[in-house]
Amino acid sequence: MDVIDIKAFVPSEDYEVSKSFYSEIGFEPEYVSEDLTLFQNGDCVFFLQRFFNADLATNFMLQVCVSDIESAYSLCSQSKHKTKITPIQQESWGKVFYLWGPVGELLHITELVS
Repeated sequence: MDVIDIKAFVPSEDYEVSKSFYSEIGFEPEYVSEDLTLFQNGDCVFFLQRFFNADLATNFMLQVCVSDIESAYSLCSQSKHKTKITPIQQESWGKVFYLWGPVGELLHITELVS
């Protein structure tokens, strides 16, 4: 098997709120169907689906690697639809802050040490 791409399917409870959240934090939406939106930032993409399962949503995580964590933090802090955000933390491998989306999905916003 020669894998060339992987795309996650992110759950949503209120599809419109989740679409707004991901747009607020810098992803561009592209209509796929009434139940699916493709979000893109640079070469990185994922699907937002009109599907909700509480166990899946509260255990769903994505690592989002960024080149400038301070500007990412500034942008994400302004989101009206986030449920929680932590301060930036320094780790041995880089910097990270944690951002929870509308259904409790957890985004690890990370700037890795080069």
